[in-house]
Amino acid sequence: MPVTKQYLRYVPASMWGVVASPKAPVVLLCLRGVKGRYAAVAAVEHVFIWDLRIGEKLLVLNGGKHEVTALAASPDNQHVAVGYSDGTVQVFSLVTGEVGVVFSGHKGAVTALRYDHSGMRLVSGSKDTDVIVWDIVNESGLYRLKGHKGVITHCQFLKDRNFLITSSKDTFVKWWDLDTQHCFKTMVGHRTEVWSFAVTADERRLITGSGDNELRVWDIQYKQQRQEEEEDDEPPTKKAFLEVKEEEKEDDPQEELEDRLVCTSQVGSLLRKGRDRVVSMTLDPTGTILSCHGPDTMLELFRICTEEEIQTRLKKKQKKLRKKLKDQEADGDVPEVFRTLEDEIQRLCNVSAAGKVKSCDLQLEANGQLKAFLVLHDNSMETITVPTNEKKPEPSGKSRLLLPGHRSDVRTVAFSSDNIAMVTGATETVKLWNRSTQQCIRTMPSGYALCSTFAPGDQQVIIGTKTGKLQIFDIGSGSQLQSVDAHQGAVWSIALSPDKRGLVSGGADKLVKFWDFELINDEKFSSTSKRLSISHARSLQCDEDVLGVKYSQDHRLLAVALLDNTVKVFYADTLKFFLSLYGHKLPVLAMDISTDGTLLVTGSADRNIKLWGLDFGDCHKSIFAHDDSIMCVQFLPRTHMFFSAGKDGRVKQWDADNFQHILTLEGHQAEVWCMAISPNGDYVVTGSHDKSLRLWQRTQEPLILEEERESEREKDFEQTLAKGEHPAVAGETAGEAGMAGKKSVETVKAAEKVMEAVEIYKEETARLEEHRRECEALNKQVPLPPPHPMLLAYGNATPLRFVLEVIKKVRSSELEEALLVLPFSYVIDLLKLLNDFLTEGWEVELTCRCLFFLLRIHQGAITSNQVLLPVMDNLRKNTQDRVHQIRDVVGFNLGGLQFLQREMEAQNDVTFFADATERFQERRRKKKRKERAVLAIR
Repeated sequence: MPVTKQYLRYVPASMWGVVASPKAPVVLLCLRGVKGRYAAVAAVEHVFIWDLRIGEKLLVLNGGKHEVTALAASPDNQHVAVGYSDGTVQVFSLVTGEVGVVFSGHKGAVTALRYDHSGMRLVSGSKDTDVIVWDIVNESGLYRLKGHKGVITHCQFLKDRNFLITSSKDTFVKWWDLDTQHCFKTMVGHRTEVWSFAVTADERRLITGSGDNELRVWDIQYKQQRQEEEEDDEPPTKKAFLEVKEEEKEDDPQEELEDRLVCTSQVGSLLRKGRDRVVSMTLDPTGTILSCHGPDTMLELFRICTEEEIQTRLKKKQKKLRKKLKDQEADGDVPEVFRTLEDEIQRLCNVSAAGKVKSCDLQLEANGQLKAFLVLHDNSMETITVPTNEKKPEPSGKSRLLLPGHRSDVRTVAFSSDNIAMVTGATETVKLWNRSTQQCIRTMPSGYALCSTFAPGDQQVIIGTKTGKLQIFDIGSGSQLQSVDAHQGAVWSIALSPDKRGLVSGGADKLVKFWDFELINDEKFSSTSKRLSISHARSLQCDEDVLGVKYSQDHRLLAVALLDNTVKVFYADTLKFFLSLYGHKLPVLAMDISTDGTLLVTGSADRNIKLWGLDFGDCHKSIFAHDDSIMCVQFLPRTHMFFSAGKDGRVKQWDADNFQHILTLEGHQAEVWCMAISPNGDYVVTGSHDKSLRLWQRTQEPLILEEERESEREKDFEQTLAKGEHPAVAGETAGEAGMAGKKSVETVKAAEKVMEAVEIYKEETARLEEHRRECEALNKQVPLPPPHPMLLAYGNATPLRFVLEVIKKVRSSELEEALLVLPFSYVIDLLKLLNDFLTEGWEVELTCRCLFFLLRIHQGAITSNQVLLPVMDNLRKNTQDRVHQIRDVVGFNLGGLQFLQREMEAQNDVTFFADATERFQERRRKKKRKERAVLAIR
């Protein structure tokens, strides 16, 4: 039997380089009683809590493998709800940083999240066009609202009424009555997608932003308010003439429901300076300042005036008009001044950010200072202060959070020879990082870096740029030592020679150039020591653009990848042609030679990896490796195993001896541009389009290929379930509302555990009954049979208690979907067990929840089954008794709490009056002493 080859597993060690991902909005938090200092932002699959005053991470909320797409903070600032690209919603505690609740109901990425004003409910909108309302306390879904035909862009609860407003890319804004789960109003006044909206603090105005440069303002008025205004016979206003009156309909409850919101007419429009679509709109917590921005760098601020300010403004206008008519000596009554939209919403100022604005949040301080916190497109955050009390406010106090990452994609990464430092290059800078702490040591301005390497000694860094330059940087001083015009086009690749005396570069000018290291005197650098320099030694002319160069470790061969899809191999000393490796259909973008010099691996834009022997140039194997272009391949030192990375966002490990796929490292959410392996092979670092740098570490855990393939099959099955259609549920009407949950691997496993528990209960009860009959037959006590191992695992529980514990372990948000999967034969047994739970008084609330759901789903089958009649009768009696008992207990506790509240309030009042009496008496004593002193002086 052949010996199985052993592999060691690589695991994620850390992720850094991200300041803020632009796909989720920034959310300001009030932590430790401090406002305007802490902000929660998405960082690929994690959430970072930044302390903006010192520019450091306060807390990291670790996510899974899916990207964060939505964020919302609870009103008490104790929790943060996070929506992910796979449709799940997780609620994190800001005290512990742990996940408290997980909701799974959407089939697409979550695009909108919002808490209600009490923090008890959470609404989520998704790319699957559904809106789901979740119960935070019960940790379950309430209902799914279906009606939109496009991606949900925004949603918000109303404070005074149990209504929900949602907007979508289908150009509609819908109003939902959450008492009946019914859409009673659809606003159709938009011609393009509705990207965001805001509701004023008094909930009398709705401001919507769509694909044009207008912010449409809508009047919100309800039937009861309209009747009160008509009864009061208030004087007409301009708003009244703009409203569209709807006919009142009678004798139809459905029409009465639709007439709750009798007026959503457009009052007017606010013209934006930007001409592109609205990206987001934000109101500050007080509802005073409205911000709006598009996909450009401009942030527009508006002030929403209060009713007192509006009336003051109207009085001033009336006074000016009266004075004007008096000066003109005009006769007649002074006309009344009507309220306009400009009186209600005023333009404050326009703020220009340092980059394209992706999201914004506002904080208005007591002194009138407005702080705008912006997430920019270039992986940075900016804080801008605006004094709102001034007549012409000018933005001031701009600050940016830049250091923890690059402004653009990382295109090159390299390890130092001692495995301690890493260098990364992007469009504008080169950064040096400490591997163990992931802290930025140096930031050096540079050109557009495409390739990089450490010079021998790890004291200098050499990069090749898009403009054809080779630049040398000194790590100690962080300065540029030399810049050489090496090529006429981009420098696509550089490689150190194995003897450490020089390097080779390949560029788009069809040249391979060889460079020697030199130490020269430079007074600008140092007067006592020499600095490193490079000098051109020789060149190799090629037929096509050079995309990659690589030396063999024995310095015998030089491989050159060309734009004509081939790899040419030359002798390194004489530059004589040795081999031509052809077979790729698209250019080779990456290649590497093994340490022993026997294998060459190439990765191409045709998504294939080819393994070549360097003895005769034969192709050992061609592997379809990635779903998109392969950007990086590199051998592990002193092995025939190699890593590959591509534009599909995956990093894969392969064995070049038996051509097997070993491991897939998932984490990046976009294209992987660069990869480097440490000289000792313990670490792999990758850079991606999602702005993140990831470090993967080799562990001592052995990896078994069969288990990896099994886990991959489970992931495929889970993805198949996620893409499946929502099953039809008996007892659920095909309307606007539906069940909140969805079928997943977790719900299927939970149902299997419940069925297994029922089977174990039946087996154990049968064994106990058989034991009882045996004792009666022998007329003596016989030792009990050994219990089932699962009962022992649950603390030697009874069979009935064991079933209850298994049901309790099912996640609350997945309970209904798990019960929905159960066959009806198990439902009959479970109903009998629920009756026993109620008889014992165990977990009455959970038991009733399971009972009512099963009755609603299997109503027809249960009512037609004669065997279940006595069970249902017992359930009816026990349920009523237990619910009445719980209601009495809750009522008693509530009454006791109210009594204690009154006692404490009375005590506080007495204390307050006692303090007031003491202060009054103290003032009287001081007054008498003063009077006596005055009399003594006289």
